[in-house]
Amino acid sequence: MEGKGTMGKVLGHRREGKTVQESRQAGNIRTADRSLMKAGTVMITMLLLTAAMTAPLFAQTYPNKPIRFIIPFPAGGASDILARIIGQKLSEQLGQPVVPENRAGAGGNVGIEQVAKSKPDGYTIVLSAPAIAISPSLYKKLNYDPIKELAPISLVAEVPNLVLIRPSLPVKNMKEFVEYAKANPGKLQYGASGIGSSTHLASVLLKSLAKMDILEVRYKGSAQAMIGLMGNEVDMMVIGPPAAMPQIQAGKVKAVAVLSKERLPYLPNVPTIREGGIDNCEVTTWYGMLAPAGTPRDIIQRLNAEWIKIVAMPDTIDKMKSAGTDPISTTPEQFAEFIKTETVRWARVIKEANLSVE
Repeated sequence: MEGKGTMGKVLGHRREGKTVQESRQAGNIRTADRSLMKAGTVMITMLLLTAAMTAPLFAQTYPNKPIRFIIPFPAGGASDILARIIGQKLSEQLGQPVVPENRAGAGGNVGIEQVAKSKPDGYTIVLSAPAIAISPSLYKKLNYDPIKELAPISLVAEVPNLVLIRPSLPVKNMKEFVEYAKANPGKLQYGASGIGSSTHLASVLLKSLAKMDILEVRYKGSAQAMIGLMGNEVDMMVIGPPAAMPQIQAGKVKAVAVLSKERLPYLPNVPTIREGGIDNCEVTTWYGMLAPAGTPRDIIQRLNAEWIKIVAMPDTIDKMKSAGTDPISTTPEQFAEFIKTETVRWARVIKEANLSVE
C-alpha cells in the first residue's frame, strides 16, 4: 500500500511537473507572439511614416524632366491651339518643358488611349475634348476605359456652340425656324461635321428635343459644313463661335441661338436656346487635362494647383479668349463627376439616334 502510495506521489509529481513545463512553454509562445506583434506594428508604422514622408518629397521633386502633352487631334485645330497655350504656361510654372505632341485618329481616341496606357508617373498628360464621354457609347470596340484608366486633373476651357441657319430662309429666330421645319417635314437639312463630334450630337439632340423632321448631311469637317451652309446646300448647322464669327459678321450665315445658359458678350443679340423655346439643350465643347490612372495623388494635386494659378493670369485669359475659348478650372473630383454625367447624357442621345462606329 505504501509502495503504491509512493508511486502515486511520484507519478503525481511527474504529471504536475509536465503541466508546469507546458504552462511555461505556452507562456513563452504567448510572449514570443506579443513580441512579433509589437515588431510587426513597429514595422508597419515605420512603413507608413516612410510613405507619408516620401510622397511629399516625391511631389517636391516633380517634375525633373520634360512632360509629354498629348493632343489627340490634328495640328492647327482648336485643341492644338489651346494645348500650346496651356503647355507654355505649365512649362513656365513647373520649370520643365511641356512638349505638345499631336496623336490624332479615331475621333481623338488614338491619343487618349496612348495616355491611358502610359506609365502613371506624371510625365504624360492629355488634353481631351468630349470624346472621352461620347466614345464609350459610340464605338462598338474601345481599347480603353475612360473612367478606370484616366485620372482627371481639371477642366480647362469650354466653347459655347451656336445654331446657324442660311439667311435666305424666311425665319427670324429659333422659334420660327422650328415652326418652319415642322411645317415642311423632311424638306430641311442640317450639316454635320463627322459622326460623334460634340457639334454633331448637339444637332441630333436639338432635332430630337424640338421634334423636327430634318435630314442630316455629313461633311468631312466643320469648314466643309460651313461652306455647305453658305452655299445653300443645307439649312442649319451647329458650330463654335471662332469659326462662325467671320461669316456671321459678313452676313453669310445667321446665328439664331447659342447653346448655353447665358448670352455671349460678343453676340448680345443672339438668344439662348432656352429663350428660343427649347429646354435642356445646352451643349458646350469642353476641354480637360487628364493623366493615366494610378498617377500619384500629389502630382495630380500639383498639376491642378498650377492650373488654378495659370487660369487666373490675365495673359492666359486674353490668349484663351482670343482663341475663342472660355477659361475654367475645377477640382479633380468635380471633373471626374462631370465626365460621368456627360457620359450618361450622350449615351442616351446616341442610343435614341441609333448611332455607332465600328
